[in-house]
Amino acid sequence: MGQHRPDDGVLVTHCLAFCAALASHHRGEDTGMFAELLRERPDLAKTVANLVEDHEMIASILARVVELVDRATGSHGPALEAIGRELDGLAAIMESHFNYEERAISEALDAGIPDTGWSDRVFRFREGGH
Repeated sequence: MGQHRPDDGVLVTHCLAFCAALASHHRGEDTGMFAELLRERPDLAKTVANLVEDHEMIASILARVVELVDRATGSHGPALEAIGRELDGLAAIMESHFNYEERAISEALDAGIPDTGWSDRVFRFREGGH
């Protein structure tokens, strides 16, 4: 990544859009879906707390990525490489998080929880919303 490529601006734009969509998705889970899930399944409190903790860790990485992107505007290699390292860490955490989430709460979600509008906040990114 030592050379500045013409498509770096496009990559940065997509990176920032992804970070914003992921942050919005997790806020929707934390404040909507998980709250409703806990009303239906209070026995999942520890699991939900673990997932929220993951979201906080992921939010910290996303904030670092955004900060690095802001500083990298017009920069070359080292700044972009730092962003790449953060994204590699994010990918590893996200894989673990999704696997845990799938194992821990998918059955409860499949059984159905009332949708009090949380699905719009959780899945809005699918339609390109912010």
